[in-house]
Amino acid sequence: MSAEPITSAVSPAVDRRPAVTVLSGFSAGAVQAAARALLIADDSLIAVRHDLTGLRHGLIGRTVETAAIVLEHTAVDLAHGCVSCTLREDALPTLARLARERPDGDLLLVLPPVVEPEAVASACAHCTIDGTPVTDTVRFDSYVTVVDADSFLDDLSSPDNLRDRGMHAADDDHRAVAEVVAHQVEFSDTVIIWSRPGTDVLELDRLDTLVHHLAPWAVRVPTGTAPSLDCTALAARVRRTGRHDPQRPGVLGLALEGRPIAVHDTDGGHSVTSIVFDTRRPFHPQRLHDALEEVTEHALRGRGQFWIASQPDTAVAFEFAGGGVSAGSLGYWLAALPTGRWAEASDDRRIAADLDWDPYYGDRRTVLALIGLDLDHEAITALLNSCLLTDAELADGFDAWRALPDPFAGCFPPADDDVIAEETRE
Repeated sequence: MSAEPITSAVSPAVDRRPAVTVLSGFSAGAVQAAARALLIADDSLIAVRHDLTGLRHGLIGRTVETAAIVLEHTAVDLAHGCVSCTLREDALPTLARLARERPDGDLLLVLPPVVEPEAVASACAHCTIDGTPVTDTVRFDSYVTVVDADSFLDDLSSPDNLRDRGMHAADDDHRAVAEVVAHQVEFSDTVIIWSRPGTDVLELDRLDTLVHHLAPWAVRVPTGTAPSLDCTALAARVRRTGRHDPQRPGVLGLALEGRPIAVHDTDGGHSVTSIVFDTRRPFHPQRLHDALEEVTEHALRGRGQFWIASQPDTAVAFEFAGGGVSAGSLGYWLAALPTGRWAEASDDRRIAADLDWDPYYGDRRTVLALIGLDLDHEAITALLNSCLLTDAELADGFDAWRALPDPFAGCFPPADDDVIAEETRE
């Protein structure tokens, strides 16, 4: 007599935390219209939004509502008037409170136009409510950015700062409009392309292509040009998708972890082009500095990482938006650190470095992306190549490189020189 083996199936635990959809976008009207559509599609959905008009004076307004009723409309005093304080002291605690009070309903966090979604993710990583991480109470399901077809390209190409438009969140907020717009799209996992019945279809196609180049990892959801919007269909493509990856780094850290930072498409549709420049050789600091304005002259957006021969221990973040170039430290290359400190890096970064390790350069590499309209791929690539060390300069070695004229000197100060591996100086 035989018998079937006895097996036991263990069902995966059901995640009962309310799901939070984070909705951002620079066009307040388009964001509010998208939020209204999502509320209409689900009468149990609760939206939380903040008015930052008085933020610089430590005062904000908070509104909590469903499609049918305003549940709360409250003025909130903050100890410090800043975006991060608003998130830590009010927005995230409000989400946690609502999740406890209404555990059967999902939540929609509607961000003001100047708030970047990455700030929410960063706050979540460090925020506790009554000693409990906020992510124990709610699940951040998706980061959705709304792009307004009527204004997005103008904002992305604008030289304005937020202060020029009276939108700065603090006295020391010097961000460019284009920088905020780009960051909102790039951090999203879903982009709603908001359009209207009169929107030109060809312009919509070009915008869709541009958004794809800016955020190839995001799902694009067009609203179309019909006279009415199917709110239920929109909600089905946007909410409870599980698209948010809490481990995904910010866009400037993608290349360090072996992730693509853009699509290389030099002949894109609707004149949209993007160039990905990837090399192991270091830049000559003076030649790179002198060429940056010409490199970025016709781009809408630039991003990535690079290294310069005079500072070979430092991975440098590169950004361009709104006519301004910025660069900052991403920390040390692993090759510049004792192996005992490699554990401080993420698993993905160590794996990426191991898979692509160079016997001479280690994990040092430049990966830059430029995105725009009708960019001249050959000219830009040739210009960047001319900024790299020549064979003769390369043969001089690390010690000689450090003595090169460096207009970036002091811009990326190391945190602790004493831990840098001596082998990088040999």
